[in-house]
Amino acid sequence: MNETIQLGVLNTLKIERDSDHGFYLVALDGDDVLLPKAYVNDSMQLGDEIEVFIYTDSEDRFVATTQKPKAMLGEFGYFEVVDVTPFGAFVDWGLPKHLFVPKAFQKIALEIGMKFVFRVCLDEKTDRLFAAHKFKKFIQNDISELKVNQKVAIIIREKTPLGFKVIVENRYEAMIFHNEIFEDIWIGQKKVAYIKKIRPDHKMDISLQPIGKELQDVAAHRVQKVLKSHGGVLTCNYKTSPEEIKKLFNLSRKNYKKALTQLIEAGEIRLDEHGISSQ
Repeated sequence: MNETIQLGVLNTLKIERDSDHGFYLVALDGDDVLLPKAYVNDSMQLGDEIEVFIYTDSEDRFVATTQKPKAMLGEFGYFEVVDVTPFGAFVDWGLPKHLFVPKAFQKIALEIGMKFVFRVCLDEKTDRLFAAHKFKKFIQNDISELKVNQKVAIIIREKTPLGFKVIVENRYEAMIFHNEIFEDIWIGQKKVAYIKKIRPDHKMDISLQPIGKELQDVAAHRVQKVLKSHGGVLTCNYKTSPEEIKKLFNLSRKNYKKALTQLIEAGEIRLDEHGISSQ
């Protein structure tokens, strides 16, 4: 249970009392917040502890909801612009009340229908959540705690001629190069990835595959899984085209061939003139 009510994140609070407008939830310090009737269900009872998201209503009062937004405070999400005003824009972040994007935090003049990756931020002076399209000030440059082949959470941010820019662990920027991508990815997609390289200029290259021996094991498992899904027989061999390999296994030709060799040597698959088959 939360010590205090925290804006922009999930809170575990106790149902303290009922009212005409909904349940009032309380934190350990005694502060309370309304959970409107729209979010109350028959399974909720006085004294229960429930998980809710806290944001502000149209009058800037804290309010609870059992719904979860596409991204919470300090996180990045892919939102569509749904309204534009002289002071800024509003984006759909998955809750009934849209999230405001101040003009000062817009990279370009936003228009209705545009979709971008935004960061959910807090204006500490007004205690209001807002979305930032211009978020460079929130990106960390110190990557000394990170290491090669570390598993990380990413969101695909933007496509460039070199590859895709991504946000890593909601704190860092990095790049996935086109020649490292063997599956379909898209802007706004959240994935698990791996740090491939940390450069002297403190920039990172990201891979969607693990590195080294771990990648070989993953590749071999993937070949086995696809083989099984095709009844244990595939017309594939060492000469299969890179395009077909990417389509079937989401692997590079190099890693696919290594996986074949590993599985054949382990006696787990057989290769003949017809292709590969399960042993």
